[in-house]
Amino acid sequence: MRPMIKNGVRIDETFAEAFPMRGTALLITGPNKRWARQAAVTMTGFATSVIGCGCEAGIDCEVEARDTPDGRPGVRVLVFAMSSNDLQSQLTNRVGQCVLTSPGSACFADLNAPDSLKVGSLLRYFGDGWQVSKKFGDRHFWRIPVMDGEFFCEATTGMTKAAVGGGNLLICGEDYEKTLRAAEAAIEAMNEVRDAIMPFPGGIVRSGSKVGSKYKTLHASTNDAFCPSLRGLVKTELDADIGCVLEIVIDGLTEAAVASAMRAGLAAIVRLGPRKGARRVSAGNYGGKLGPFHFRLKDLLP
Repeated sequence: MRPMIKNGVRIDETFAEAFPMRGTALLITGPNKRWARQAAVTMTGFATSVIGCGCEAGIDCEVEARDTPDGRPGVRVLVFAMSSNDLQSQLTNRVGQCVLTSPGSACFADLNAPDSLKVGSLLRYFGDGWQVSKKFGDRHFWRIPVMDGEFFCEATTGMTKAAVGGGNLLICGEDYEKTLRAAEAAIEAMNEVRDAIMPFPGGIVRSGSKVGSKYKTLHASTNDAFCPSLRGLVKTELDADIGCVLEIVIDGLTEAAVASAMRAGLAAIVRLGPRKGARRVSAGNYGGKLGPFHFRLKDLLP
């Protein structure tokens, strides 16, 4: 089937295949923007893929002091996992090791959902009996004594079972410089979309994978069909004019959030055009066998 052409960029008539996940959101505040962001960056580190990290996490947005519960600068983070138990474990470890430890930090729930996860309700035991329960209206917090004062942490946060992981764009360009420029433009636009994150470094992954490997111990291995250096050695999906491929993976609290992020990224790539950016955009799927969410590129075009 012939690809669609938008502003000179070839858009494959294919779909990104995504799957259900569990997701939650937290608002981390600090004494200033630097320390609020530092706690958020540390908490969401080593969280690119559930394959090797146990969860996928990232910064959703910064929140102005006027819009946070304690009137201090904040950063909203999203965390995703394949099961409720995995998400609970990751949340406890990451807040306990990365937010509780960060100077001046506080932690608030930032997702209303029917299900919930424990945050302060578990971390309170670090107070060794000196922790104090506090309620404001229908919200429950724990005040945990630490060496710079106290860690103020909401008891629980909401968890959605309707989160979606694995939305993706495969950005194909003539060379590394142009492909990276297109990917960066896409990420800049996608970062404006609420309730979605791109968990890989800077939102971009060069080591896109396929399911399975010739080595039995590996669950995933290099996506050889999209590796330019393997053209002529494997059954390639690349045209002769493609010298570099970069991928963007998207997780969202809702299916709509993933679609919105993909739509924003695709529009940015198309606007940039092939002279400065990508020649082609595709998406990864497994014929519909991996997950029930199919984001068709043609439906996301501007």
